Amino acid sequence: MRVIFWGVRGSYPSPGPQTTRIGGNTPCVEVRAGKHRIILDAGTGIIQLGNALVAQHQADKNPIVATVLFTHTHHDHTQGFPFFKPLYFQTTTLYVFGPKTLEADLHEVLARAMLPPVFPITLDQLPCVRIVRNLGEGETVVLGAGHAEPQIANGRLPPELNAPENVLVHALRSYAHPQGVYVYRIEHQGKAVVYATDTEGYVGGDQRLIRFARDAALLIHDAQYTETEYSSPQVSKQGWGHSTWRMALHVAQMARAKQLVLFHHDPEHSDAMLDAVEKDARVIFPATRLAREGMVVEVE
Repeated sequence: MRVIFWGVRGSYPSPGPQTTRIGGNTPCVEVRAGKHRIILDAGTGIIQLGNALVAQHQADKNPIVATVLFTHTHHDHTQGFPFFKPLYFQTTTLYVFGPKTLEADLHEVLARAMLPPVFPITLDQLPCVRIVRNLGEGETVVLGAGHAEPQIANGRLPPELNAPENVLVHALRSYAHPQGVYVYRIEHQGKAVVYATDTEGYVGGDQRLIRFARDAALLIHDAQYTETEYSSPQVSKQGWGHSTWRMALHVAQMARAKQLVLFHHDPEHSDAMLDAVEKDARVIFPATRLAREGMVVEVE
């Protein structure tokens, strides 16, 4: 598997000289597993991904096919979706999955964000092929050979869906964020990538998440705050649904993850401040790095 980071900031975009090296776009991570392209969240980082996919399509004439997984539908994870250029090509096919939010279907939430007068084109007017579906906890998305439509399985997978060449996406609903959020585990050929953004640690660690991330080759974990910010008596961040970098390290250690990427950086944290966080984190868990726009991680 290959993991590419297109947007790494949380809350809102933060362009400018203080964020040039690490990047200021909001969350979007691409995972290439076998022949499949999986897109995790659609913050403003998805805009550059879309531009790259369209350029590739115009060069090789191959259709654009991708599976998009939303962790939740807060603005910073959806605000790039209307500007994702492949949406405007008839040759694009997108399989879109995510949780219900406050009993609203995923399709309804995405459509509401593209209604006039706040956006000129509605979701239903897009020329691409879109299959949008709510994903329930405990369900597994199975991506098989070729570009066949993903299959959904519940519970134990039958042998034909558990073939080694298939890509399996498991969902865990976490309530350590307002309105809840999905954590995803992507498995392919015996390796696992876990994407755990917008989650807050518990005393002793989030045991459900630790079990879910067990032995992951790569854990991408929310690390928005420092310890000082999190417990500040002036403006405490406790209960805001985000972790400190030490919480992320604890999950990685307890889950026996091989690599940890600190993600969802606070928009007010400069590159220099985040460099210092990475340095301190590596003292405790050496296989740690900061998520940076354009960074590619090969999961061997």
